[in-house]
This record gives sequence, structure tokens and C-alpha cells, in this order.
Amino acid sequence: MFFHHTDRVPFSFSVSITDKIPRSRGLGSSVTVRLGVLHALNALTGNRVDRLSIFQLCAELEGHPDNAAPAIFGGFTVVRGQTIQRFGVSELLSFVLLIPDLEIKTSGARRILPSQIMRVAAVKNCANACAITAAFASGNYRNLRGAFADHLHQPYRKKLIPFLPRVIAAAEKAGALGAFLSGSGSTICAITLQDRDRIATAMKRAAGSTSSRAIITSADNRGARFIRSPITNH
Repeated sequence: MFFHHTDRVPFSFSVSITDKIPRSRGLGSSVTVRLGVLHALNALTGNRVDRLSIFQLCAELEGHPDNAAPAIFGGFTVVRGQTIQRFGVSELLSFVLLIPDLEIKTSGARRILPSQIMRVAAVKNCANACAITAAFASGNYRNLRGAFADHLHQPYRKKLIPFLPRVIAAAEKAGALGAFLSGSGSTICAITLQDRDRIATAMKRAAGSTSSRAIITSADNRGARFIRSPITNH
């Protein structure tokens, strides 16, 4: 696809990938592989393709722009057609990820969703999506409280992740601004301005599984970038 869309002469290549993102956990691991290869091919052909074009190629490979946009541009992104809006995320905001030892394939998680939804559910989710976007755009993160209530996919996917409701409740009780299922799961993400460790402990306890692990991280505002290896073969 890269060679076809960029009119570059195709050549053979090999790629070695170190993937630190758990797979089939709703964390967008597939986009890191695709985006990494696209960036590498661009570098090998003289860096003639801009970031927007690489994003468009990556979104086409993914089938949607949801993961490609934040991965390449960093920060909080909103994509509508060809329009991309991006906001920086404060380093004061922490993301607590509860990662169960449970793989969930996106295709299987989609099949469990109903083919039709109630209008009231769609209206509530649209209002919450707007509230979340406004909070990130303005930096008024405390307005995120209550905005992560979902009526479109979490009520159905909790069949695959039975501990989802109690982990969300535990995170919010421990001080999180809100918590939600990351992608199609199985990772559950809590967002907070304080008490990160306490929230992580509460989420692990609520999951009731010793095999679950917690990662505390922050948003990356730089997006995809090159890191020079100390040993480079030419």
C-alpha cells in the first residue's frame, strides 16, 4: 500500500519489532506496528511523505482513524472525515490501566453488540462525548466526572468482562474522575488528577484476579517519532 500510494519503486525489506503494548487488550497495539512500518518505509525512501499522508495510510490499514490519529499526532484527537483537531493533555492527568490476563479479539467483541440501539442511549452517549471533548479542549478535567457513563457497548461487553462494573465503581470511589473500558477490552482505564496508586490498588482488588496488572502512565503529546539506536547498521 505504501509503495502504491506514494509512487515509490517497491523493494524488499525486513522489520524487527519490539512491542511493549499488550495485544488484544483494547490498547491499540495493531496501530503501533502499522504506523512504525509506514514511518520506517518513509525514512527509507527519503522522508517525502508528510505526517498527514502517513496518518491517512495508517487509518486505511486500520479501517478507522480512532487509534491512528493519537498515535501519530499525540495528545487528544478528534477526527471527522479529513478534519483533525488535536489538543495537548496536561501532565497532571494520569491514566491508570488495569490489564487483565484476558485477551479479547476486537471482532468477537463487535459481534456481541446489538444491531440497533435506543435513541435515548444514543443521545446520552453523544452528550457525554461532547462533554469529554470540551473538558480536554478546555483543560477543565474535573468536568470529566460522570461523563464516562456508557450506554452503547459496555453494558453488552461486560458479558466478556464480568468484573468491569465493579472495577469502574472501585476506581471512582478511590478518587478517579471516571473509568471505562479501553477500546473493546479487556483493559479498563481510569483517569485521575490524584491518588493514582490508591486507584490502581482498588481496581486490582475489585477485579479479584491476581493475574491482573496495573500500569500508571500519562498522555504523550509528541506522537510517533524516531529514536536513534545506539547501534545502527548501514
